[in-house]
Amino acid sequence: METVSENRCFGGVQGVYSHASETTQCDMTFGLFLPQEAADGPVPVLWYLSGLTCTHENAMVKGGAQAWAAEQGIALVFPDTSPRGDGVADDDAYDLGQGAGFYVNATQDPWKPHFQMFDYVARELPSLIGDTFAVDLDRQSITGHSMGGHGALTIAMSGVTAFKSVSAFAPICNPTCSDWGRKQLGAYLGDDETAWAAHDASLLMADRGLDCPVLIDTGASDQFGDLLKSDALAQAMAARRQEGAFRMQKGYDHSYFFVSTFMEDHVGFHADALWG
Repeated sequence: METVSENRCFGGVQGVYSHASETTQCDMTFGLFLPQEAADGPVPVLWYLSGLTCTHENAMVKGGAQAWAAEQGIALVFPDTSPRGDGVADDDAYDLGQGAGFYVNATQDPWKPHFQMFDYVARELPSLIGDTFAVDLDRQSITGHSMGGHGALTIAMSGVTAFKSVSAFAPICNPTCSDWGRKQLGAYLGDDETAWAAHDASLLMADRGLDCPVLIDTGASDQFGDLLKSDALAQAMAARRQEGAFRMQKGYDHSYFFVSTFMEDHVGFHADALWG
């Protein structure tokens, strides 16, 4: 693993690291914030999954999470959203290929060799971070924005990792019924729509739900509201009596101005679960 950069940040360290991934068969880059408490021993971990077109850097720079994580003594992990590189398949559209991995394991060419983002985020990267840094993998929570909110919810409901809490900012809630989903799931997983259900938060919520608290925030003025299909997840949570809250925030859109506004709420929500 290579250290790309390390900067002092709210008493801790904001690092950026790269490594050769066996899962995606290319070099991957991630951000990791360690609070000052990590110097004395392992700390809880909050994963932040980013949205379409993002790298590890967007949330790391724009989200404002480090101040609140430092206050709570929590580490933050910012994975990339897809494999990248000259030998990695791509598409001219912003919503497919590099920058748009959708947190699934592709089964179709040309995506299959590299686009294994579910296994990378849920299995390989946690193992790498746990072996290298002072983090406590028995205390993990996850959040994300837009496509990353979709990833946070679906990875949590897969049961691969026992998260203490789950949250999302403006998640893509029902991708099997949205243009932000049908295109990508069809490309990565093929035409058999039964394979898509494992990556639809609304269907997973109706089928199995979560054994931990959930917090969802979506802007009531989100310009992509028709693509997010928020109602489907809200209804599934209500029908299941899922522990948690689904909040529509008046006047807010899909931007990082929205995300950063409610970041304190989300980090505090996760801190209660991680330290509880």
